[in-house]
Amino acid sequence: MKLAIELGGKTRAVEIASDAARAEGRAPCTIDGRPVEADAIQVAPGVYSILIAGAAFEVLVEPNAANLRISVAGREYAAQIRNPRQWRRNRGAAMEAEGSQSVIAPMPGKVVRLLVKAGEAVEAGKGILVVEAMKMQNEVRSPKSGKIERLLVSEGQAVSAGEVLAVVS
Repeated sequence: MKLAIELGGKTRAVEIASDAARAEGRAPCTIDGRPVEADAIQVAPGVYSILIAGAAFEVLVEPNAANLRISVAGREYAAQIRNPRQWRRNRGAAMEAEGSQSVIAPMPGKVVRLLVKAGEAVEAGKGILVVEAMKMQNEVRSPKSGKIERLLVSEGQAVSAGEVLAVVS
């Protein structure tokens, strides 16, 4: 699979090897033509453990409107996957989710702060609540512009990975 990934303002050409190698947890790929061998496993929805050249990284990947928010080693990055086939199909337009969208917990943790109230209008990418996991606070953001239809959690509540936290319509 060939992708163009924009990260930090630079576009990188990424080619990922066959499904057979990925199924074994290995992810042989090239980045800008340079071979890279990585071992990657998904430990929870949106949370990956990646081993590259003997160094281990925990990576949190959250969809955010037309982009991805990637957190690694306490730093955040905005990334966008530029799939040429999808770009042609969508004519390059930024697409926003339609209809009611569930906002899910990216990992198990505790809700430490609610940033919005039910019925409040939100923009795509605006923070809805903060979940603390492994001594790090992660802002969970709205996948679309709309109204907070329901908040299904309260401050101090423990949540599981994949649990629905809110609904945006």
